[in-house]
Amino acid sequence: MQNFDEIIDRRGSNDMKHTLLKSMFGRDDLLPLWIADMDWATPSFILDALCKRLEHPILGYTDVPDAYFEAIVGWVKMRHDWDIRREWIAYIPGIVKGIAMAELVFTEPGDKIIIQPPVYHPFRMVSEGNGRQVLENPLREVDGFYEMDLDHLESLMVEKPKMLILSNPHNPVGICWKPETLRRVADICHKNGVIVISDEIHCDMALFGHRHTPFAGVSDAAAACSITFQAPTKTFNIAGVISSYAVVPNDTLRRRFFSWLETNEQSAPNMFAPIATIAAFSKEGEAWRREMLSHVESNVEFVENYCREHLPQIRAVRPEASFLVWLDCRALRLSVDELNSLFVDRAHLALNSGAMFGRGGEGFMRLNVGTPRPVLADALERLRNAL
Repeated sequence: MQNFDEIIDRRGSNDMKHTLLKSMFGRDDLLPLWIADMDWATPSFILDALCKRLEHPILGYTDVPDAYFEAIVGWVKMRHDWDIRREWIAYIPGIVKGIAMAELVFTEPGDKIIIQPPVYHPFRMVSEGNGRQVLENPLREVDGFYEMDLDHLESLMVEKPKMLILSNPHNPVGICWKPETLRRVADICHKNGVIVISDEIHCDMALFGHRHTPFAGVSDAAAACSITFQAPTKTFNIAGVISSYAVVPNDTLRRRFFSWLETNEQSAPNMFAPIATIAAFSKEGEAWRREMLSHVESNVEFVENYCREHLPQIRAVRPEASFLVWLDCRALRLSVDELNSLFVDRAHLALNSGAMFGRGGEGFMRLNVGTPRPVLADALERLRNAL
């Protein structure tokens, strides 16, 4: 059993959570609960597998073993009841990079790409940086939670978009999209020739009895118009290893995308990625995943209860997936700059400002609860004192 309350000093490991504080927040004396990796130790069976490989004294060119693809196929079937084939899978060097690659392959400068704010900010940054036009299909807030505005999505088809980037589960709000919602998205996009890029990096982190639904598995239309990106990196805290993969059921999309990946040598993983993935997608990995998620759920409940008792002006929106909690701070009636100053300058906390996620994010902060309970308690106490 892992001690999830062990406080591990990450300083000196070049972790972005600490090294970028000064450039991101203007000061480095902050408790960092922003970037989406966890402060818990990477599971020992993954570290053991990596160390075992390092016992061999040559770190040369390395082929990808069949066990890598077998592990992915088996895991996706077990976790999500989605039958995928070996030939549908290709390694990609990170999901944001995968999105950029898909844009380069399937769209041209000036083409329109749909995002659904508030949403993971690289969706916009990558698209605009590649010279594409971004169309917004904002989420609707209903009874304190969120849903897609599918009628508005359909109305955007007159703009002739080429692609929709879907966050599934949704980041930062933590939504496990329902199958009927995804089927409607698939119908709209397939009918209008829109490719759906489904970012499913948090797919293995569904919470509180919720279930992740792979986009491409909901219908024939979804399978025909989509590219799915998944990874073990968030779930098993191995983001630095870079071990992501694409799943493409449609032959035409797959040949075009995988050919580009192979030509540009983007489908060849570093030697450690298959090793970490095989270890993660094992029986030990499933047991560890369940234990880890129970701690995430406990931390989410701790934040909810603390806010109700001590911070009534702040509401924690319970995530259906991931270790990220969307804090509704609108009752404080602060501007974006004032809210950031409250957290950074008065509470000495580094969280992601909701404004960075686009329309609808103003007045929110994104809190990473993948951390030992004493750290989380310290953060909330700082915020209470600041208020």
